[in-house]
Amino acid sequence: MPFQFDHLRTLTALVDEGTFEAAARRLHVTPSAVSQRVRAMEQTAGKVLVQRTHPVRTTEAGDVVLRYARQVLLLDEDTIAELRSDERERGRVSVPLAVNADSLSTWFLEALATRSDLGAVFEIHREDEEHTTSLLRSGRVMAAVTSTPEAVQGCTVTGLGTMRYRAVCSPEFNERHLGGRADPDLLRQAPVVDFDRRDELQNRFLRRFVGSEPSGPRHHVPASEDFARAVTLGFGWGVLPEAHCSARIGSGELVELAPGHPVDVRLYWQRWNLRSPVLDRVSEAVRAGAATHLHRL
Repeated sequence: MPFQFDHLRTLTALVDEGTFEAAARRLHVTPSAVSQRVRAMEQTAGKVLVQRTHPVRTTEAGDVVLRYARQVLLLDEDTIAELRSDERERGRVSVPLAVNADSLSTWFLEALATRSDLGAVFEIHREDEEHTTSLLRSGRVMAAVTSTPEAVQGCTVTGLGTMRYRAVCSPEFNERHLGGRADPDLLRQAPVVDFDRRDELQNRFLRRFVGSEPSGPRHHVPASEDFARAVTLGFGWGVLPEAHCSARIGSGELVELAPGHPVDVRLYWQRWNLRSPVLDRVSEAVRAGAATHLHRL
């Protein structure tokens, strides 16, 4: 089932850009040409690959072809990079990654920045650590930081370490809503800050601490720094990474609600099981950064 190289590149551009018009601009062709190439691929596959929504979405068959397309393009870019003897002439390989927001805001970017020889440009998809593997399965990314230890088909998995979280609130919030102590009944009913509607950390903490989930009002603040700021300003209590709250606990800006009950999230690195010098270097940088910043598994 041969696919033309230009058609594979067109599919990845279409998925990355989201629309036929945007993909056409990226490829310097017309939207009609993009549509014709996708239609030709669908005829070759004998299945619909792309749902013509806004933005476009791949079908289950489209996920399979998209993953194949990215692997072919990665091998092509790796080969060109290795053949060029002058490092200044080498292009940078595009490496899409999926990373959870807390890793992204604490240690992940620093890990990549420590290596000057990666030879890559990154398209980073911010996604909850419990859902990053879905982007691997769909072929949208080549590697992901995830809390899933089971390897996605066609991928390898390596343990990175444990990210530790602490349940905290502002001193004013503690006095106003909790009576100056982490009373279980008051904490259950107090306002809480969630990252988004898929954020389970606050629920997980309270289930372990008091045996039930929060029943109070819930704020949703989907940005790591703003989430921490909302907790610090007293919107509600929340579970923050140690990197975001340890200094504030020490200075008295935040109060830790249950010092003996941290929330630990185990993180893993899943990547395509494909020999790629660029992906190997990226993986080495991620593992080294995790070893420095995360608790051991």
